[in-house]
Amino acid sequence: MFIAGFPAGPWATNCYVIAIGPGQPCVIVDPGQGSIDGVVEIVREQRLLPAAVLLTHGHIDHVWSVAPVASGFDIPALIHADDRYRLADPIGTTSSMGREQLLAMTKGALELTEPAEVRVFSDEEVLDLAGLGLRVRHAPGHTEGSVVFLVADIDAPIMVSGDLLFAGSIGRTDLPGGDEVAMASSLTRVVLGAPDETVVLPGHGPQTTIAIERATNPFLTSPAQPPRRGL
Repeated sequence: MFIAGFPAGPWATNCYVIAIGPGQPCVIVDPGQGSIDGVVEIVREQRLLPAAVLLTHGHIDHVWSVAPVASGFDIPALIHADDRYRLADPIGTTSSMGREQLLAMTKGALELTEPAEVRVFSDEEVLDLAGLGLRVRHAPGHTEGSVVFLVADIDAPIMVSGDLLFAGSIGRTDLPGGDEVAMASSLTRVVLGAPDETVVLPGHGPQTTIAIERATNPFLTSPAQPPRRGL
C-alpha cells in the first residue's frame, strides 16, 4: 500500500494520495488550499494514475482545490449525498468569512469552484476505485455528510477520518450542519466500534491509532470538553 499525506494551506488540512503501489491508479483525498503542487509532485514521482478525488466532507478547508485537481486529471469528485450542496457554495456553507477576506488570507488565490463531474455515495458503499475497495462509513456530527473511508491493508486497517477524529481531539460541532448528538453517535458507532489496530489518518494533525485514542482521547474517555479541532 502506498499512502502519502501532507498538510496544506493556512488550515494545515491533510491531503492524502492513496494507491496499491507505485505506478498504479490512485485516489486523492481532501485537496485543500495550497495542495495542488504537492499532489502533482506525488503523482509524478510515483508514476500514479489518478482515478478520483474523494471528500470526507464539504468544508472549504477540505474542498478548496477539488475543482482544479479534478479537472487537471480529468477525474470525478465524490462526496456524501448530504454534503453535496456544499460544493455549490463552499464559503457560505462553512464560514462567516466573506470572499474578500478569504482572498486576502490566501494572497489572491481562490479556487473555490464546483467540479465539472460530481458523484455522490452513501453509507456502507464500497467504492471500487484504484483497486482499493474503500468502504464509506457515514459519520455525521461535524457536518451532515461527514464520512470516514476504510481501507483494508495487510498490516492494519486504515481509517481516513476527516474531521471526525484527531489525535487527542474530535471535530467541532458549532458550525452550520454540526450536531452534538450526531457526533456522539458517530464516535460510538464508527470510532469505538473499530479495531484497536486501525491506523487513523485525520484531516488535521498527526496520524494515530484507535487503540491510542480509545485510551487517551478525552472525548472518548471522559465527559470533559477541551477545545475541539477543525474548521
